[in-house]
Amino acid sequence: QVQLVESGGGLVQAGGSLRLSCAASGRTSSTYAMAWFRQAPGKEREFVAAISSSGINTYYVDSVKGRFTISRDNAKNTVHLQMNSLKPDDTAVYYCSCGSSAYSLTKGVVDYWGKGTLVTVSS
Repeated sequence: QVQLVESGGGLVQAGGSLRLSCAASGRTSSTYAMAWFRQAPGKEREFVAAISSSGINTYYVDSVKGRFTISRDNAKNTVHLQMNSLKPDDTAVYYCSCGSSAYSLTKGVVDYWGKGTLVTVSS
């Protein structure tokens, strides 16, 4: 069992930045690839970014490439999503997740989910 707790969500103006964090509990948390998904009101949940267990490989959905950066600190069992140049379309509940590989996470193959943190971007 892995417990994931997101933090850092909030209200930010368009063009601003926000950093989300996800704390993972468990002695083997560092062996998991991790990812962020988001779900906007009335929309399907979509993949946003993923990172391998080593932190070497990363994946992003096209709409956030160049603006968002996923990173992890295995010593602290945390993963982060640095979001820059935020747009109103980024407004969503952001969910932390983990799985066996970063690639599989990009396809929605998820082992554990966090409860989510709300990000609201005003125009």
